[in-house]
Amino acid sequence: MKKYLFSLLLLIITFGLVACGGTGSSDKSSGNSSDKEAGKKNETVMIKHALGETEVKKNPKKIVVFDFGILDTLDKMGIEVIGVPQSGKIPPYLEKYADSKYENVGSLVEPDFEKIAEIGPDLIITSGRQAEQYDEFKKIAPTINIQLDAKNYVDSFKENVQIIAQIFDKEDFVKDELAKIDDQIAKVNKEVTALNKNALIVLVNEGKVSAFGPGSRFGLIHDVLGFTPADPNIQVDVHGQGISFEYIVEKNPDYLFVIDRTAVVGGESSAKEVIENDLVKNMTAYKDGHIVYLDPNYWYLSGGGLVSVSEMISEIEDSIK
Repeated sequence: MKKYLFSLLLLIITFGLVACGGTGSSDKSSGNSSDKEAGKKNETVMIKHALGETEVKKNPKKIVVFDFGILDTLDKMGIEVIGVPQSGKIPPYLEKYADSKYENVGSLVEPDFEKIAEIGPDLIITSGRQAEQYDEFKKIAPTINIQLDAKNYVDSFKENVQIIAQIFDKEDFVKDELAKIDDQIAKVNKEVTALNKNALIVLVNEGKVSAFGPGSRFGLIHDVLGFTPADPNIQVDVHGQGISFEYIVEKNPDYLFVIDRTAVVGGESSAKEVIENDLVKNMTAYKDGHIVYLDPNYWYLSGGGLVSVSEMISEIEDSIK
């Protein structure tokens, strides 16, 4: 009997030790899983941008965006933001960001720093329009400044989109989207080159007209899509080169591409009324129906986005059909 009780006691102790060991192993495994999860949440990436380098949290949740091209890209990726500049025109295709569920952080040129500080963002994304205020932004939160290099438009656009993809683990998605845009470019360039026509790009602002050529903010029409410039010597300037209607008539382009700034900044004059005067009506482009009014929401307000760049290319393709 004593021998039986001893054996039973030994068996109970053995099972107890196994159970304790199992519990300890489970706890340790759970601890490792938690550590990994915490590490993932705290993961950061060093982002090189137009104004320096900034350490950014991966997959930040509270994002303030001051560039409609980047907002366009984030929207295409399905990434939510918390604050946008609502004090001004928002492109119609991004109209949902005018809703009160998004914080109004001022305008593109006049940020509301008090509101931004109140929000306490994880990341602020700015562009060339806010470059001079960069130091103010970075006092509030990690800030990156993403700009387009007009002289290398497509490469610059791709680099910017890939920066956003890196932050939000969207590299595969972006790779596919950029491949589609490459296909678009190749197709339209082939079609435009076959036309063997020249073009002039003008911006209309409250009755005044300025021209943009190769290497300018709208220069992808020449540099990427293949239209020969009607004037290869246009001064490269963010505001373009001021011109007269006599200049336009003198150059007599096969295609005249018009961007109406007034339409997106709250002005009153119509680009069509300004451009289609008696002088211009004698031009080849007018007679052939080749005065093309481009959508300023894509070309002026939100260029450099996954959606806007694709739409810009499509507009040029549509103009030659």
